Amino acid sequence: MRDFKTLAVWQKAHQFVLVLYEATKGFPKEEQYGLTSQIRRAAVSVPANIAEGCGKNTDADFARYLHISIGSANEVDYYLLLARDLSFIDPSISIQLSSQVIEVRRMLIGLTQALRTPRSPLPAPRS
Repeated sequence: MRDFKTLAVWQKAHQFVLVLYEATKGFPKEEQYGLTSQIRRAAVSVPANIAEGCGKNTDADFARYLHISIGSANEVDYYLLLARDLSFIDPSISIQLSSQVIEVRRMLIGLTQALRTPRSPLPAPRS
């Protein structure tokens, strides 16, 4: 069992969610149950799945939750593009947020690959 709060990727994902919530406050009121809700739920899914995966017993189980987080990060990236194209968010803010979610996605991919790489056995103690 891992402590998710110690993972750099979880910390970045959590900070991203906080910034995204602030950025989406200005979305149109009629989007409260539409795009605003969707983008927030997808963003929250990233650190939430990292946290849930940390509670699993095997690296393979943890990696599966990281893959779900990667999918959610992709979803957020699309919603940011849509929000920009609908003029719900300033293009410069959209670019900043997209850069952050891409960084989180890269970190998730790296962690997933590290979990799937076989570890070499510890050297035998010298006598």
